[in-house]
Amino acid sequence: MNKFLRKFEINELVIISFTAALGLAVKPVVVPLIHMITGPLMIPGGALAGGFYMLWIVVGAALIDRRGTATLIALVQAIIVMISGTFGTHGFISLLTYALPGIMIDIFLIITRKNIKTPIMFFLCGAIANISGTYLSNLVFFRLPIVPLMFSLSSASISGGIGGLIAYLIFFKIKKIGMEI
Repeated sequence: MNKFLRKFEINELVIISFTAALGLAVKPVVVPLIHMITGPLMIPGGALAGGFYMLWIVVGAALIDRRGTATLIALVQAIIVMISGTFGTHGFISLLTYALPGIMIDIFLIITRKNIKTPIMFFLCGAIANISGTYLSNLVFFRLPIVPLMFSLSSASISGGIGGLIAYLIFFKIKKIGMEI
């Protein structure tokens, strides 16, 4: 792990920490609001809300533009959740459920040999993060039947994609003001 971390500069590690913290800070605000919509529909709120807190993983990965960044952001979130005992922690399982979206983004970027620079890549990375997080949460906690699961994953893909497009806007606002990484 130490060798992996050495490829990142200090300012990049600060951005990784900052985007991880922003994702965690947004979650307790967004989830209750989304639950008002998803509760009556009997689908897990995280499927719809995830796009709005996972977008920070996408922003961080786009800003740093190094393989493994999304995974590192997600791992930082998992560790914070485990240590602090907040945000619906489930002990060691939080390490898996929080890390998978970042891992899946990095795997997607390695397979496609692309970087997160275009709106479609932001959309796809957001969707992949939210679908994978929703699916793993379903396997571990909810165990929904196939029809509600498909509805939940469809909601996750749309929410994640929209979150990815919001990440695109945030990324280019940061670049526009000339903030160098």
